Amino acid sequence: MHAFRPLLRKSLFNLFAAAFACAALLAPRTASAEALLLIEADSGKVLQADNATIPWYPASVTKIMTAYVTLKAVKDGRLTLDTLLTVSLTAASQSPSKMGFRPGTQLTVDNALKMMMVKSANDMAVVLAEGVGGSIDGFSAMMNDTAQKLGMTQTSYVNPNGLPADGQITSARDLGILARSFLRDLPEYEYFVHIPAIRFGKRVTGNFNKLIGRYPGADGFKTGFICASGYNLVASATRNGRRLIAVVLGANSGTARAVKAAQLLERGFSQDGLTWLRPSLGTVDKLMPVDASPPNLRDEMCGGHRKRPASDDDDALIAANGGTSGSASATGGEAQVTFFTAGLQPPLMKASELMASAPAATEPVLVYTGPTRTGTALIAAVAADADQQATPKPRGKKSRVAKKPDAADKPADKPKDAKTAAAKPADAKKDAKSDGKTAAKSAGAKHAAAKSDAAAKPAASGDQTAKPAKPKAATKPPAKPANNS
Repeated sequence: MHAFRPLLRKSLFNLFAAAFACAALLAPRTASAEALLLIEADSGKVLQADNATIPWYPASVTKIMTAYVTLKAVKDGRLTLDTLLTVSLTAASQSPSKMGFRPGTQLTVDNALKMMMVKSANDMAVVLAEGVGGSIDGFSAMMNDTAQKLGMTQTSYVNPNGLPADGQITSARDLGILARSFLRDLPEYEYFVHIPAIRFGKRVTGNFNKLIGRYPGADGFKTGFICASGYNLVASATRNGRRLIAVVLGANSGTARAVKAAQLLERGFSQDGLTWLRPSLGTVDKLMPVDASPPNLRDEMCGGHRKRPASDDDDALIAANGGTSGSASATGGEAQVTFFTAGLQPPLMKASELMASAPAATEPVLVYTGPTRTGTALIAAVAADADQQATPKPRGKKSRVAKKPDAADKPADKPKDAKTAAAKPADAKKDAKSDGKTAAKSAGAKHAAAKSDAAAKPAASGDQTAKPAKPKAATKPPAKPANNS
């Protein structure tokens, strides 16, 4: 009997340990908590799931489905990557982030996809939707039909870009299913989800997914942000022939979502010694959906406590917050996020340092307007796009200089200019047109105030068709935080 006691104690210990681990995994979370998911790409096996079946606003990770539906149409022969699409008035009117092309501009499916996936261009998502589905509504119906066929039972779409809409809903579970389906069904087009950067004319835009070029083996997928959803990321990485997919929804910054995704991926690759204590979670499609409303994180993400308007591209947040950003507190401190760089060169970097560092050097992928071109014709097309960018450049520089006080939340720095802008609405358009002529002259106070008025409203990011500013816009930010996707 005594000989069996050690074995009995060990069995009871294992039983209680497993029960404790199970209880921790199944413990209810608050509605505003983040949603996290880690799965194996090949098998769909769930390695970690926290709030993975709570409905969530997808924001720009919606564009993974837009790319999937578009590329399925290409694969099925309904159009080609060289098919020319036209920018409509509806597409041009989308909120930033966008390319900002004029209505009537034409470009290929290939270039529109690259711009959408790297810059998260909302106008390009609509261009693709109208080109494939005839209209936003027609394409949304195709997206919903595809979601049902893939088993994404918690997902519904009303637009192709993820801009705020009550009916635009998904979950970490469904996004994991979608990412697996993309890799399984469209392996020949996988490169669209891990392009490090694009070059349009003279402008280079890096991928908002901070893992690309920083985390070893990172090879997908897409970021997203609106105020209601927080910072979202679907990420993938491959190591030793094994590919994992991580989903992070509701992080408090772009840096935090990248750090959390890296943590998830590293835990999956490292296979720590406690995995045997955890009960099997099955496959991603077997996770039970939760019947609830999506949490709305607007106050938390875009409330008055923010030093600057939140957006999907928040590279400056680390420097603005003294090198810590929101990621350290959100992930339990730097000590817990350094492990995933162990063994790399340089070893044991802090997470904030890794995400703030420059990505691996790579040549940006050229994108351009017009039909598919190669050789000298491609060089000419890129030069033509660069020439079009050069026209608004002087005013853009002045706009950025004039915007600095507002960007730092110091509207009282130039009260006289603000009053002048409000007092002279008739001069705004006139002086905006004659800005180039008056720049070289030493004019009186009237011209100086008018120039300040014209510079007070910078063009939206990537928008080359910005109209002269209206006086009321002088005290408003360049874009609504809710529309940064």
